Amino acid sequence: MGGAGISFGARWLAPRERKVVELAEARARVEGVKAAGGRVALTNGCFDLLHPGHVRFLQAVRRQADFLVVGVNADASVRALKGPGRPVLPEGDRAFMVAALEAVDCVVLFPELTAVALVRALRPHLYAKGGAYASLSFPERSAAEECGARLLFVPQDAYSTTSLLRRLAGERQQ
Repeated sequence: MGGAGISFGARWLAPRERKVVELAEARARVEGVKAAGGRVALTNGCFDLLHPGHVRFLQAVRRQADFLVVGVNADASVRALKGPGRPVLPEGDRAFMVAALEAVDCVVLFPELTAVALVRALRPHLYAKGGAYASLSFPERSAAEECGARLLFVPQDAYSTTSLLRRLAGERQQ
């Protein structure tokens, strides 16, 4: 599996391949990895104010696969999910930062409130969520099961964008 030695994706992608791509390009890359016998992981999130918890989560997911695709919520969906004032950073900046992480092979912006369409389009070998989701029902769970994807729940640490924003707001008021 990925993580040790040369990245699986590096064997079939040009050295300076763009990481932030449209869904059709992500699907083509995923199919290339699968055709070569590689395992594909998918996860998604807002990634508003990238923090160490995000990095550790993505590294843990990448260790379970040869190729990691990250779906990043577009601005309108972040606003709908998180409320007014969010996202703090625009979608292009958030996608750029996630793509800059070594663990990430490919980033796709998606406008929907859930990643169900992304799961169905990419049909990954595994779909990852934070550990808090293990006992919860969430829309992507059934889509992943339909595609035969294994669900991976990664334990989360104490970081949270929402709590970081609350701390920043509190410090500004003092």
